[in-house]
Amino acid sequence: MNIAVIGGGGREHALVRKFAESEKVDRIFAIPGNAGMSDVAEVIHGVSEKDFEAIAGVCLENEVEWVVVGPEAPLTEGIVDYLEDEHGIKVFGPRKKEAQMESSKAFTKELMEKYDIPTAKFAKFNDYDEAYKYIEEQGAPIVLKKDGLAAGKGVVVATDMDEALAGLDELTAGGTDDAQIVIEEYLEGEEFSLMVLVNGEYTHSFEMIAQDHKRAFDGDTGPNTGGMGAYAPVSHIGESHRTEAIEKIIKPVARGMVEEGLDYFGILYLGAMVTADGVKVIEFNARFGDPEAQILLSMMDDDFADVIEKVHRKEPFELSFKPGCMVGVMLASTGYPKAYEKEKYVEFESVRDNCYISGLGQDMDGRFVTSGGRVLLVTGHGESVDQAVKSVYENVAQVKYEDGDLFFRKDIAHRAL
Repeated sequence: MNIAVIGGGGREHALVRKFAESEKVDRIFAIPGNAGMSDVAEVIHGVSEKDFEAIAGVCLENEVEWVVVGPEAPLTEGIVDYLEDEHGIKVFGPRKKEAQMESSKAFTKELMEKYDIPTAKFAKFNDYDEAYKYIEEQGAPIVLKKDGLAAGKGVVVATDMDEALAGLDELTAGGTDDAQIVIEEYLEGEEFSLMVLVNGEYTHSFEMIAQDHKRAFDGDTGPNTGGMGAYAPVSHIGESHRTEAIEKIIKPVARGMVEEGLDYFGILYLGAMVTADGVKVIEFNARFGDPEAQILLSMMDDDFADVIEKVHRKEPFELSFKPGCMVGVMLASTGYPKAYEKEKYVEFESVRDNCYISGLGQDMDGRFVTSGGRVLLVTGHGESVDQAVKSVYENVAQVKYEDGDLFFRKDIAHRAL
């Protein structure tokens, strides 16, 4: 079969590499792809992930059997509806209505409230003054989220009142009333990421969880980012917590979506926290986490093209994963997640097989230059988490760039050590 992967980041790099291992897959088209995918896919640089008509043209011309959508933006804008309804192309990913599980935090919180899914208590606001008053009443710590897509950065975890009120200003751009804000109680505990394959009420939760590191700097400090590193498995969070998440969150949410007339098909990402009161939902995403996808797909032994078809047919199966542990460290442009410079040279040929490109392009001479905030995920594998951490930072040390151009966290997987 021929497969098209939509997107151009590290998550999509992991997907095309995974499909390249499949005996079922003949050709892989990466639209628009990135500079690191050409060894495993046919990269269609000239087509934007938002140009649905051009994407359909590539798929029809090349007899693509499955389209797999990586990022959240085209899902939210209805790429699945367009490809399926207008052209009859099969897509692995939720339609626009179902993608509200990520695109509208208010929608998702209300769904959880209705179906008694354990999550932080919340309130939503369109009015700046009302939100300000609520924060003053609740006090800190408190969590503020902008309703809608924000690439992992539209969240402020405020530890004191000054941070909370500054966060409100930031998320409402100084008080505009067209930006709905969701304000949540602060949950304490250990976070984990669970990827779930969903087809209506049918669900298959990954047998392995991962842990992401959202904050920009060591010690879980600094602003929220799209993810500065991840690792799996998470041995200090027991199987009982994964099972609890499936029984108390995943299955009820799938049933609730069906009750609400939703027909979800694709990956549902659960960001969960183990609290003193049990496992609770932090967030849902309508696609693979990034960088968790890079780690989990690298660890997965199964043919992912085969997995998608089994989910499509609602067949039972088990996923198997390689032994040991894998850790990924994100190299990011200095200044990220706020303003940063681009066009900085990066050289990583000696560890290329251990890297996933997130934000790199190439200059006229073929040299890699930065093009985004998160630049390169470097991975390392070991029999234990200690060995994997040692391996990944040895690999990071082989990436060459000018001092001050990039930064990375030096404590990825610290909670497991």
